[in-house]
Amino acid sequence: MAALDPPYACNLSAMREIPGAWRRTAQGAGLLSDTGAAAPTIFAEMSALAAHTGAVNLGQGFPDEDGPAAVLDAARDAISSGANQYAPGRGVAALRDAVADHQQRFYGLTPDPDTEILITAGATEALAATLLALIDSPDDEVVVFEPYYDSYAACVALAGARLVTVPLRWPDFQPDLDDLSRAVTDHTRIILVNDPHNPTGAVFSAATRQEIVRLAERHDAIVVTDEVYEHLVFGEPHVPLATLAGAHERTLSISSAGKTFSTTGWKIGWVSGPADLVDAVLAVKQFLTYVNGTPFQHAIAAGLALPDDFFSGVAAALRAKRDLLGVGLEAAGFTVSRPAGSYFTVADARALMAPGTDAADFCRALPERVGVVAIPLTAFVSRPHRADYATLVRFAACKREDVIADAAGRLAGLAGLAR
Repeated sequence: MAALDPPYACNLSAMREIPGAWRRTAQGAGLLSDTGAAAPTIFAEMSALAAHTGAVNLGQGFPDEDGPAAVLDAARDAISSGANQYAPGRGVAALRDAVADHQQRFYGLTPDPDTEILITAGATEALAATLLALIDSPDDEVVVFEPYYDSYAACVALAGARLVTVPLRWPDFQPDLDDLSRAVTDHTRIILVNDPHNPTGAVFSAATRQEIVRLAERHDAIVVTDEVYEHLVFGEPHVPLATLAGAHERTLSISSAGKTFSTTGWKIGWVSGPADLVDAVLAVKQFLTYVNGTPFQHAIAAGLALPDDFFSGVAAALRAKRDLLGVGLEAAGFTVSRPAGSYFTVADARALMAPGTDAADFCRALPERVGVVAIPLTAFVSRPHRADYATLVRFAACKREDVIADAAGRLAGLAGLAR
């Protein structure tokens, strides 16, 4: 690249503000500082701390083991056989068929693979494209459950809508149905539901699911579900909202392969639902990534066809890791909320925190103190509500058992260092 001439370089260095949608996006995600600069995410910050200190990283939710050999081999075979160019705009037919078969096999749903399924660059793109496609006015509101996956607030802000939150409270993180009823109004365009829930590990009750559908019907809202942890539940099988009476015609279901098959780097997701809603999402999605990951789409099609014991096995393996982590956290002096699904366990660090500090301070100090990285739950909460979650910390259990055991051993040292 040619060097900048001095006057141009000076002009760049003198810039104080760059207008654009990035500002409201960063502000929505809580990443705009008081000076107007964009800050890095807590995940980037904590992963950098893990690398700098050599700490065990139980912060960001990605596995440290590869997925099933059959899926990895299918990706290699697809590459070798020449599946390396653009996929069709809606996604590889084999994967759309596999998603349709999966929805029928596990939930009794029967989406048309040609009109009611869209393959995306992970669930994150599916969520972004859906929100951008369906929000139409600055008066539109999107109801989410708080704490929430951080991309929700960013994408709602980017789309220009208003975020309305329903609190999930320690220790069971189930919403109060009166709070939910007050949040959903005639201004509600979308009710965005993450179940199983990141970051809390909650699985919503049948009463909550029914109330979401009732309110959506009453106020003519669209339900958008984020179900990426659908096969990582530890009790009753996952129940998609789209299976409830009155829900299907107004529900877009989003999921992805990364969590189920330990292939988070492949970024293969999908949206399924009524054809007119899927068409609306496609109209936006085609101008984001257009398409992605052609050989990986073929591989995930093979993965979705794996036998039932694979899917029950991944849940059982993660349940064992959840239990190992929970025992370690309790031994270290944390109070633990036992998750019903997902990668994550939330623990209260109140007894281990110095006076005047919060979870963010605690997590920033933890790598140096004992060599473990975690994420403060306040990273998933809007600024006005952070005090309600000020002592809560999220740990990821999606690591090898020996890594979790190592982390538990390190955390045991906190009891002696407390206060």
